[in-house]
Amino acid sequence: MATANLSRKSGVIVGDDVHKLFKYAQANKFAIPAINVTSSSTVVASLEAARDKKAPIILQMSQGGAAYFAGKGVANDKQQASIAGAVAGAHYIRSVAACYDIPVILHTDHCAKKLLPWLDGMMDADEANFKEHGEPLFSSHMIDLSEEEVDFNIQTTAKYLKRAQPMKQEIGITGGEEDGVNNEEVDNNALYTQPEDIYNIHKTLSAISPYFSIAAGFGNVHGVYKPGNVKLHPELLGKHQAYVKEQTGSKDDKPAFLVFHGGSGSSKAEYIEAISHGVVKVNLDTDLQYAYLTGIRDYVLKKKDYIMSQVGNPEGEDKPNKKYFDPRVWVREGEKTMSARVQEGLVDFNTANQL
Repeated sequence: MATANLSRKSGVIVGDDVHKLFKYAQANKFAIPAINVTSSSTVVASLEAARDKKAPIILQMSQGGAAYFAGKGVANDKQQASIAGAVAGAHYIRSVAACYDIPVILHTDHCAKKLLPWLDGMMDADEANFKEHGEPLFSSHMIDLSEEEVDFNIQTTAKYLKRAQPMKQEIGITGGEEDGVNNEEVDNNALYTQPEDIYNIHKTLSAISPYFSIAAGFGNVHGVYKPGNVKLHPELLGKHQAYVKEQTGSKDDKPAFLVFHGGSGSSKAEYIEAISHGVVKVNLDTDLQYAYLTGIRDYVLKKKDYIMSQVGNPEGEDKPNKKYFDPRVWVREGEKTMSARVQEGLVDFNTANQL
């Protein structure tokens, strides 16, 4: 059972518990889906799916998703909306997660160079929470400097890992792919991280802390593309692990925690092979955005004649329509279809029934 060695069995987990869960995932060949959440509604849909499938889950916010949590009408010229929204979202998730009786990793994703002030603000909140409660507010953060020079990427991530280390907070790094940006025009070679790059990252970061993960590029891109447009080579991840093991003299066949970014639209076989090479986290976003829409879309199309006015429908011109246009009704339909798609991912990644 995945929670057997965890000090906290349900709710948001941090530090050693995150590390232990990732090692358990590698040993038992499953990965944890990382779900982009933008509201209490998408949080609930994700938590319900994990609870019903008896699985751990990662809930993550992007910079834009965090700003949406604060409100689209809030200025964000200095990342103030993204900072406030991320902190508010984190406190909300912490408040409700334990109700679902599953372990939850609370994460933020894709912090590019221009967004580092957002990360600074969140880590200020982490340190304040650590001072008061003995743990960071967030379980982890992912820094995405893949558009920058390799040395800048590694050294900047190392600086933040040093800041996170006293809190035993995990920091993620991208290993060279053009991640978090439009990949359609990118040279194919840029989508494949080299084993030497992974080892260089591992050597630098492991000297600071064991709490880090690496998103290595193996042809993965964001969004869903026509078949044949994206050529994934998850077998490269096995070569990365073997190279790191050889260079470090590790007894562990999977010395690195690897992350699968751009997971939407991939085949189950591709997921399973990547997981077999030590991937512990798979990002899902695009598929879930569409899944959320379908529930609301279908409801609106089915109930169109009941939502065109507050009063009056096919059952009578004086019939009230409140029970049809109440947001709790149609938003819930989106939660149901999103939750079903999250459950599908939990099955695909072998995460289901690990609790």
